[in-house]
Amino acid sequence: MAKNKKKLPFVYQPIGLALSWVSGAVAGLAFHQAWKAFRHEDVAPDALDQDRGWGEILLAAAVQGAIFAVVRSAVDRTGAKAIARSTGVWPVAGEGAGRG
Repeated sequence: MAKNKKKLPFVYQPIGLALSWVSGAVAGLAFHQAWKAFRHEDVAPDALDQDRGWGEILLAAAVQGAIFAVVRSAVDRTGAKAIARSTGVWPVAGEGAGRG
């Protein structure tokens, strides 16, 4: 089993990459829906939108960042727990090992 513990993080990398891509897409969709509900606008402002003020641009960035972080954490955690349930090994080597 010690061999599995060393190799699993490398095996998990492509799965983690796919989960990251999916979580980014889901977070983007969630942000656009939240912005529509919150501001009743179809398009959220971005940093280079000349017609929007600082407050509106920073609010959009904060909301987008919060949604992205929550979705990404939920997807990463769900994937890790699924791998751990199916293999008996947590997919990230080392205590406290993570992205950051």
